[in-house]
Amino acid sequence: MHRQILSGPWWFRSADGTEWLPARVPGSVYLDLLALGRIPDPFLGDGLRRAAWVAETDWEYRCAFQSDFALAAVERVELVCEGLDTLAEVFLNGERLGEARNMFRSYRWEVRDLLRPGENTLLIRLRSPLAFVRAQHRRRPLPGLGHPGVAHLRKAPSHFGWDWGPELPSMGIWRPVALEGFSIARIADLHIRQHHHGEQVTLTLQARVERWRDLPLSMRITLMGPEGDVTRWELPVEEEAFTAELPVLRPHRWWPHGLGEQPLYVVKTELRSGDRLLDRRREILGLRTLALQREKDAWGESFVFVVNGVPLFAKGANVIPLDARSPFVPEEDLDRLVRSAAAAGMNVLRVWGGGGYGDDRFYALCDRYGILVWQDFPFACMLYPLDEPEFLEEVRAEVSENVRRLRHHPSLALWCGNNEIEMLWPLWRWQGWRRGAELARLAAAHERFFYHTLPEWVRAEDPDRPYWPGSPSSGAFRREVNGDRRGDAHLWRVWHGLAPTAAYRARIPRFVSEFGLQSLPTSGTLAAFGLPPHPTLRAPALRRRQRDPGGMQRLLYYLMERFPIPEDLEDLAWLTQIAQAEAVRQAVEYWRRHRNRCGGALYWQLNDAWPAISWSSLDVYGRWKALHYAARRFFAPITLSLDAQEDHAEIFLLNDTPYPWRGTIRWSLEAFEGQVLERGEEVAEAPPLQGTLIRAVEVGAWRRRHRRALAFVAERWEGGTRQDLRVALFAPEKALRLPDPGLTVEVEAQGETLTITLCARALARFVTLMLPGADIVFSDNFFDLPAGRTLTVHAPLPPGWTPGAVRRALRVRTLADLSRRWGWKERWFRLWGWLAPRALLHRLLHLG
Repeated sequence: MHRQILSGPWWFRSADGTEWLPARVPGSVYLDLLALGRIPDPFLGDGLRRAAWVAETDWEYRCAFQSDFALAAVERVELVCEGLDTLAEVFLNGERLGEARNMFRSYRWEVRDLLRPGENTLLIRLRSPLAFVRAQHRRRPLPGLGHPGVAHLRKAPSHFGWDWGPELPSMGIWRPVALEGFSIARIADLHIRQHHHGEQVTLTLQARVERWRDLPLSMRITLMGPEGDVTRWELPVEEEAFTAELPVLRPHRWWPHGLGEQPLYVVKTELRSGDRLLDRRREILGLRTLALQREKDAWGESFVFVVNGVPLFAKGANVIPLDARSPFVPEEDLDRLVRSAAAAGMNVLRVWGGGGYGDDRFYALCDRYGILVWQDFPFACMLYPLDEPEFLEEVRAEVSENVRRLRHHPSLALWCGNNEIEMLWPLWRWQGWRRGAELARLAAAHERFFYHTLPEWVRAEDPDRPYWPGSPSSGAFRREVNGDRRGDAHLWRVWHGLAPTAAYRARIPRFVSEFGLQSLPTSGTLAAFGLPPHPTLRAPALRRRQRDPGGMQRLLYYLMERFPIPEDLEDLAWLTQIAQAEAVRQAVEYWRRHRNRCGGALYWQLNDAWPAISWSSLDVYGRWKALHYAARRFFAPITLSLDAQEDHAEIFLLNDTPYPWRGTIRWSLEAFEGQVLERGEEVAEAPPLQGTLIRAVEVGAWRRRHRRALAFVAERWEGGTRQDLRVALFAPEKALRLPDPGLTVEVEAQGETLTITLCARALARFVTLMLPGADIVFSDNFFDLPAGRTLTVHAPLPPGWTPGAVRRALRVRTLADLSRRWGWKERWFRLWGWLAPRALLHRLLHLG
């Protein structure tokens, strides 16, 4: 095999233009125009509006190249377009090869007879996706959320706008274009399956060989272990189907993050004819067993991932596309995303169905960091023409290719049919969508596809991995959707339904795959909004970044549960992040306490696709919001959890490791200024894989005497070192007057690491460290520091900075710094939020 990537130079132009401009492939039309200054950045100011014309236009990409000398000697040459976004015609030297209409799959054409000895010209013509979906909507309207007609096009639905992102339908060549040459035979398919028997592991390598000449063939297989050990086999290939059994000596098992290491094996497979190499494959494996445990129990039916025999509480978030301007993203952005997820203690990420399939590089990073992936198929929040044979044929090619592409990754945990198609069915009935008979036909087509056709396709390519029909689902079409007895749930009564955040504790679903609150981003990202001086919440530049209708009112509504509304936008952004983090923390800790019933919690959402007001914990530039720092604490394998009630406080120890924990829990009931009213110490033992109530402390008498101004503090100690420090209050912060904490801050540097030591004279609530001008991640942030305690935070020294510069620039703030203004404004926003028509509709439907 010989592979020649057509790396350029590439040129592009509008289809009706004459000027060819330089382009980058992989990439997108938006990124190419932006690099040339032909459009403003859609991320900045009102650049989105000024770039809207791009997706209404047809575009052409051109590459002139000379084919490699090695291709002239092979018997078959194919042009491979790995990712075209989305509607494309492909021409080589003026000859039309064919068309593409699916961004999720590759296209191949035989081109050996079309290649010339000298210069060759490849032309790819891209048609407007907006014109296409409008025409398809006129042909056959289908119910759904979002842009009409999108369901007819195999393109990420969110490219046409979502409640967290812009309408910015990308176009371009988003994966490599290459020539591939073969002679005699090639490996058409390769599947490596694992068989675990106690401590022994055997690999079954199954290959399908495509031949063009009847010559003797052999398969040379090399297995490289994580410790550098190498085993080789060479076996004859006599039939189209080839199978080999490969025992693994002293197997090292792959574990999710927090349960063990992630040793990886490399399997190299070479198809040979004598000494001649014909084709090769390289696969990365992690040796592990994985099952989705669904067993009858006292609460219904469990929904738990079991890895290597150990039940896992899934801790993580939902991943959306990383960049609204292009489906292709640089590897450093993917690495930052997955590293940040691992740093926050996550062990599962859900690749959401409104985007696409995970990139190979994304999965390789998840393999390395030990993060399991719940992979939705790209169907979301709308009904699809699943009764049209041409559409189904296109989807079948897409499914087969992507399942084969991803099935060897140890991080891939689950194939899921769709996002929220079943959950949203009442909305389409309520809308009175078209004719009942047509909706019934669509219902039959969707049940057949997601419960029969799609799982059959998946089993044919990947029989060893679980499939789930949709999210949320009970496993039975449109029955008990979003219930607590079986399957997974999306909990959107909080936020869309305006239920209080305490409503999270009213439910214990078997698995929570979506829930969350919005927040504003940090000040550095707010700058991208193009805000005027002293902006108000009604500023158009701010409202453009809120894509959820009624979202700004809901943001304030939930902020007011615990905090006053500040006048300053930076204060508001900071407080919304804290409100978001606290709501998600309380929910996750509650479900972790009941992990015998709840199998996991994935909050919505991990990342952003543009600078936005959204549910994310990482903004589009990778900056950590308060939720991400909080996740590092509430997703920790072993962590304290406090529950302060009217007359008592409970201390829980959450242990997600397979080993018992033994140590000391110290607790105290304190006044904000540090006066200790009662204290205790428990020698505690927390069994593995469960939440344990360590102590319930009665505080009613102290509450009657000191009313609300009390803090309950708990510390987890092990081997003379404090591992955890948690604080719980007995009233919402808006009802309290917090004293000046009298923080002292010392900054030192040891090599390239900053050490920041803080000490509080009184309770410091939500201590936040900021270093304007530098994007760094602190080892802890947005934390509580009770009176008399010291806490040390570490961070990398930013390039070009000195310790002195850090001392001068470092900003530290706490809740006590916030000016307290509480009155008619808060009451008005709360009343308005409840009575707004859209809010009433959301509460009625409880939809996300």
